[in-house]
Amino acid sequence: MTSPEQMGELGRRLAKLLRAGDLVLLSGELGAGKTTLTRGLGEGLGVRGAVTSPTFVIARVHPSLGGGPPLVHVDAYRLGGGLDEMEDLDLDVSLPESVIVVEWGEGKVEELTDDRLVVRIHRAVGDTTDEVRHVTLAGLGARWGAVDLGVVSA
Repeated sequence: MTSPEQMGELGRRLAKLLRAGDLVLLSGELGAGKTTLTRGLGEGLGVRGAVTSPTFVIARVHPSLGGGPPLVHVDAYRLGGGLDEMEDLDLDVSLPESVIVVEWGEGKVEELTDDRLVVRIHRAVGDTTDEVRHVTLAGLGARWGAVDLGVVSA
């Protein structure tokens, strides 16, 4: 991917696979496109409110505009510990009826569920001014065992 528009489109395609109870972990360095991908997810899920980085509020809830699950967008960058430190966010309570997307969540929220989708965004800076992003998707647990993630990148 070479543009924010492509990252957003990936998020919109991925949203078609998501349902209430899904946990999505996003990883990638600063500026890799995690929030842009989440913005596309929000558009695809049809949620209310502009999806922006929740770095300073830690978490934002975007209710559905059409009866689908709300999107809970979490930025765990400033949180050092594991799930204990995030306990005040009540993610375990929100998970059954929401899609929860956690930026910088690896090593911090896996205790919530065995079923999760891990999205890794790698930014490769080449000789040109274009920055290429390589995105890998890994579904873990029974929920993702039968899901064809290849349809997202098609």
